[in-house]
Amino acid sequence: MIPSIISKIFNTKEKNMNTLLDCHKGCRVKVKKIDANYDLKQRLISFGVMKGAEIAVLEHAPKKKTIEIKVGKMRLALRDAEAAMIEVEEI
Repeated sequence: MIPSIISKIFNTKEKNMNTLLDCHKGCRVKVKKIDANYDLKQRLISFGVMKGAEIAVLEHAPKKKTIEIKVGKMRLALRDAEAAMIEVEEI
């Protein structure tokens, strides 16, 4: 609560975002951490979603049940539960 009050007082934005699910359409982010089980983590890595990778959010499905992202030249659709496991920061 205090950081949000400070950002309002000084009119600054917090650069860090929590997860990929929190990102809006058109947002570009960098992966900080993948907090998933081994199998899911390996699947995401095989698609290029790994620590340090840059991701562009292309679209959200209704009610944010799925999210379409672009990693390099590849486009992926992730479930909301999977996107919630990927910690990111805005670039």
